[in-house]
Amino acid sequence: MVIQRKKLQDTRQRRRRRVRAVVSGSKERPRLAVFRSLKHISAQIIDDTVGRTIASANDRELDKSLKGIKRAAAVGARLAEMAKRHGIKAIVFDRRHYKYHGQVKALAEAVREGGLKF
Repeated sequence: MVIQRKKLQDTRQRRRRRVRAVVSGSKERPRLAVFRSLKHISAQIIDDTVGRTIASANDRELDKSLKGIKRAAAVGARLAEMAKRHGIKAIVFDRRHYKYHGQVKALAEAVREGGLKF
């Protein structure tokens, strides 16, 4: 059991490094980083040149009745609204080690609908 857990952590870490080797945020195009746990989803917009979080949103701030994909889409819409307030028009999407489907995809599509370009 411990060996399987270690192998899972190693593969996730390798996948995360592979994604981050390509994706980097700048002042013109900050990075949108997604974090998903078993219960919650959150995202933040980061300027990697100075290492500062510009905006962040999570599902704890939302209505408790929203579940799954709808909750992720609401987080994406909220984050797009915050980004527009800060004058951000384009971002780079960092999905970390998560597959681009389900909640991660819903969050990304909601951010796109909010007016941000990937």
